[in-house]
Amino acid sequence: MAEDTSIALERALATLFVGPVTVRRANMIPGGASKEAWSVDADTPQGPLELLVRRAGGGVIYSETLSLEYEHAVVATAFASGVRAPRTYGYLPDVAGREAFVMERVPGESIGRKVVKDPALAKARGVVPAQMAEQLAKIHAIDRATLPFLPGGGEGTAAARVIERLYAEVDALNEPHPAIEYGLRWLRDHPPRSFGEVVVHGDFRIGNLLIGPDGLTAVIDWEFAHTGDPVEDLAWPLVRAWRFGQDALRLGGIGAEDAYLARYNELTGRDVDRASLFFWELMGDVKWAVGCLTQARRHLSGKERSVELASLGRLAAEVEYEIVDLVERASSSGATG
Repeated sequence: MAEDTSIALERALATLFVGPVTVRRANMIPGGASKEAWSVDADTPQGPLELLVRRAGGGVIYSETLSLEYEHAVVATAFASGVRAPRTYGYLPDVAGREAFVMERVPGESIGRKVVKDPALAKARGVVPAQMAEQLAKIHAIDRATLPFLPGGGEGTAAARVIERLYAEVDALNEPHPAIEYGLRWLRDHPPRSFGEVVVHGDFRIGNLLIGPDGLTAVIDWEFAHTGDPVEDLAWPLVRAWRFGQDALRLGGIGAEDAYLARYNELTGRDVDRASLFFWELMGDVKWAVGCLTQARRHLSGKERSVELASLGRLAAEVEYEIVDLVERASSSGATG
């Protein structure tokens, strides 16, 4: 952390903890495309603490991304509801000109390519699918009334609203993307069963879960939380981009989806069918393609020059190919996954 930012953080933490704070170490964790994450060791009035400071970055991926103040409130509510979310310490409106919030630093691996391959996590990969289902069941049981600011509500089904939002975001790109529109047209013409409206994490996948040797330790990165259909969350970790090269293992590169789906249905009684799961998997690919292009525009516009952002623009083409493949398989054979 730059010296002026470190000083600003120390000052903000002192206000938060109501007493002097000494920041002994502050390192930025690589990998965040739209938010910064800082690993901070600090001496506080509560004693030495291992903290994670989530700070605003240079832009957002989707138009309905939560502010960090609202994301902090969601994480705090999830923790209080029994979800394996980090304990929060508070919201910081200004750390060197950007908002942030502070939470405990939970041990675990979040880098997807390590989660799916590291021999030390082999045991974890065997139990994480069921744990993922259990966490989703708890997230989807959170009382929506406790989070009235969440976006996503409105008239019609949750699926129809997401489709219309994605059409608007594609139009805002001001360039042709026929593969994405092909996917959107299929989704619009094949509406799924509705499973009601719940609190949705919005980015529940390998990469946003902390994994230790014994399994899942925390659910992180709640910036896309919203009100929506629970199957949106359930299908998101099936998207090919989150398999990290282990394409044969459809659930996040760590396993098959059968036990995962069965455990979720057992806990919630929703009886989610494979056709609905396929619909939301395709929707996930469309959403991720739009997100990649939106991120790339931050680089191309000159707002934030970044090789990482530019590479996301290139990745969009791979996701578009996956969209076309999924639609063609569904159209030609009635496949649903």
